[in-house]
Amino acid sequence: MTTGSDGPPGVSLHGVLERITYANEETGYTIARVATERSGTELLTVVGPLLGAQVGESLRLTGRWTTHQRFGRQFEVWSYATVLPATVTGIQRYLGSGLIKGIGPKMAERITDHFGVDTLRVIEEEPKRLVEVPGLGPKRTKMIAAAWEEQKIIKEVMIFLQGVGVSTSIAVRIFKQYGEGSIGVVRSEPYRLAADVWGIGFKTADTIAKAIGIPEDSPERVKAGLRHTLSEAADDGHCYLPVPNLVGDAAKILEVDPALVSACLDELAAEEGVVREEVPAGDSTVPAVYLVPFHRAELSLAGSLLGLLNARADRLPAFASVDWGKAMAWLRERTGAELADEQAQAVRLALTTRVAVLTGGPGCGKSFTVRSIVTLARAKGAKVILAAPTGRAAKRLSELTGHEAVTVHRLLQLRPGGDAAFDRDNPLDADLVVVDESSMLDLLLANRLVKAVAPGAHLLFVGDVDQLPSVGAGEVLRDVLAAERIPRVRLTQIFRQAQQSGVVVNAHRVNSGLSPHTSGFPDFFLFPCEEPEEIAALTVDVVARRIPRRFGLDPRRDVQVLAPMHRGAAGAGNLNLALQEALTPAREGLPERRYGGRVFRIGDKVTQLRNNYDKGAAGVFNGTVGVVVDLRPDDHALTVRTDEDELVDYAFDELDELAHAYAVSIHRSQGSEYPAVVVPLATSAWMMLQRNLLYTAITRAKKLVVIVGSRRALGQAVRTKGAGRRHTGLTHRLGPA
Repeated sequence: MTTGSDGPPGVSLHGVLERITYANEETGYTIARVATERSGTELLTVVGPLLGAQVGESLRLTGRWTTHQRFGRQFEVWSYATVLPATVTGIQRYLGSGLIKGIGPKMAERITDHFGVDTLRVIEEEPKRLVEVPGLGPKRTKMIAAAWEEQKIIKEVMIFLQGVGVSTSIAVRIFKQYGEGSIGVVRSEPYRLAADVWGIGFKTADTIAKAIGIPEDSPERVKAGLRHTLSEAADDGHCYLPVPNLVGDAAKILEVDPALVSACLDELAAEEGVVREEVPAGDSTVPAVYLVPFHRAELSLAGSLLGLLNARADRLPAFASVDWGKAMAWLRERTGAELADEQAQAVRLALTTRVAVLTGGPGCGKSFTVRSIVTLARAKGAKVILAAPTGRAAKRLSELTGHEAVTVHRLLQLRPGGDAAFDRDNPLDADLVVVDESSMLDLLLANRLVKAVAPGAHLLFVGDVDQLPSVGAGEVLRDVLAAERIPRVRLTQIFRQAQQSGVVVNAHRVNSGLSPHTSGFPDFFLFPCEEPEEIAALTVDVVARRIPRRFGLDPRRDVQVLAPMHRGAAGAGNLNLALQEALTPAREGLPERRYGGRVFRIGDKVTQLRNNYDKGAAGVFNGTVGVVVDLRPDDHALTVRTDEDELVDYAFDELDELAHAYAVSIHRSQGSEYPAVVVPLATSAWMMLQRNLLYTAITRAKKLVVIVGSRRALGQAVRTKGAGRRHTGLTHRLGPA
C-alpha cells in the first residue's frame, strides 16, 4: 500500500496503458485509458501524474477511486511503476509499443508466437536465441538486446527518482547524460543535474537534494541557487545581475537569509565560479556579477570590435580613393534605381569603415542598400560573405541580393561542443562580412562571429534596432549603436511603394505609439473578439480556412501564428494543439509518436528548442523550424527537414528538443519572415502586451497581417513602451571615441 498526499492509504490497480487522451507537459497531469483483466473490453479512465509512461506498458497504479461530476468513475493516480506483463497478449502489446528499439508490432507478434510466455525471459537471459525468429538476424538481435539492457537501467533510474518525488519523464535525460552512473550522480551530486542535463532546472535538482537529506542552508545549495538565478537572468536576456538584485532574487528562491546568500556569493567569486566587477550605470557604477562565459564573451567581443575598427590593414583599399559620383552613377545604371541620400551614405560608410551599422524599419530600403554595397564590393573583386542568424533570414538575404547567404552557424562551421572552425587563429577569408537581422545576435554568437573576421576586413551589421532583442543574453545591436565610436546610418525615409502597404504603414505607426489602421488596406485586418477561447477558435479558422480560401496561401507553409505568450487558451501551446488537429489530424494507418504532452505526426511543423551542436552538418539551433517528413516506430526515430533544407534525425528519446511550430511566441519568430502572420491578442496576456512585441510580430509579415482579438489588448500593446534595458556592459567596454 502507498499513502497519498492526503493521508488515507491508496489502492493498487494493475492494467495496460491503452491510450493517452490528454497530457500537460508543465504539470505532468495526464488523462489515460487502461485495460485490466477484470474490465474486459471496457477501458477504465485514470488521471494523474503519468508522464513518462508509454502506451502498451503494464502499470501498477497507486491511488484512489473517485467520481467525476461529468465523466463518472475514474482512478486518481498518485504514483505508478511499470511491471513486466505475464500473458502472451500483454507481452506482445508491451514489445510492440515502440519501447524497445528494433521491435515494432509485427515483429513483436512473431517473437511472441515463437517463444510465448517465455519471451521476456529469453530476451533477458538468452538474447542470442532471438535469431530463431524468422526475419531476425544477428545484427538486429544485438540491437534489441542492447535496447533491453538500456531500458532496464532507465527503469531503475525511474524507480529511484520516484522514490525521491521526481517525475519519471526526466529519467531518460539523466540516463543519456550519465549512463550507468546516473543513480550515483543523483545521490551524491544532485545539483550537477541543473548544470549538466538540459531540461532539468534548479527546482528539480533541489527537490532531489532535499529528499536525500541536503539541508536548506547548505553552502552547496546556496551556491547552486546563485548560479541558477544568474542562469535564469541570462534566459531573460541579462549578461549580469547587480549584486542587490542577485542576492534578493536568490534569497527568495532559496527561502534563506540574504546574509547567508551574500556570504556564499563571496565564496563563489573567490572560487572563480562567477566574476564580480563594477560596471558603469549613468553617472555611477553598479556592482555586477557575471557567469564566467558571459563575462569572457563581453570582454572578447568588445576587444574584437575595437581591434577591427582600429586595424591598420584595409582589405577594401580601392574605396579609400574612389570617385563616389562615378561609382553611384555606375550603380544607378546597373540596378536601375537611384539611392536616397541616407542609402548612399550607408553604402560609402560600409565600404570605407571597417565596422559599421545599418538600421531602419520596414520599407526604408535596407535590403536595396545592402544589395548596392555588395554589388559595388564585388565589382572591385572583393570577397563578400553574407550571413544571418537563421535559415529563413539567410534564404531571404540571398533572394534580395542575388548572392549566396548562409547562417552564422554554418559560416563558422560550429563543431560538437560549440567550438568554431573559424576563429581568431583561423579567420574567414573575406574582405566584407554582412550580417543581416543582427538584432537577433546574442552575446555568445556575436562574439564567435566577430572573432572570426580577419584584421582589415569590413564588418557590417544590418538590422532593425526597434525589434525585440535576441532570445539569448545581451542586446548586441542596441549596445553597438549606443557606442559613439561605432559608425552607423539609420534609414528613416519610407519609400512610396511601401506607403501603399498596410503592413509597412502600421508597423511604423505602432513603433511611434499610434494605433494601426485596421481598415482600408488589403493586407492588414483585425477580427475583434474578447474571450481567449473565442480568440483561439477564430485564429484556427483564419489559419486553416479563411486565409487559404481568400489568398490561396498554404496554411502550414505560408501562414504563421505569432502569440505574445505560450500559456493560456490563446497562447502558443494551446493553439498548437488546435492547429495540429485542424491541419495534421490523426489518420488511420499513419504512424505517430507521443512524447510527454505532444504527439508528433508526419507533416507536423516543428521547431528546435535548444542549441544542439551534435546534430546536422553544423549543429541545429534554438529556433530552427522544419517539417516532420518521416516517422519510423521500429527504429525509434523521426526525420525533420529544416528550413535550410537539411534532413535531421531525432531518436524518440530526443523529442524533448522539438515543439510544434504552427504557433510560436513572437520572441521565437525573430529573423524569420512569413507570407502571412496571424497574431492572437488577448487581455489575459496583459503583462506581455508591449509595443516592440507587436512591432516585431507585424514586421515578420511579407504580404499579410491578421490580428485576432481584443481592441483593448491591441491598445495596451501600442501604448506600452516595453520592458527596461537588459543588464549588459558591452557599450561601456566599447568606450568613448
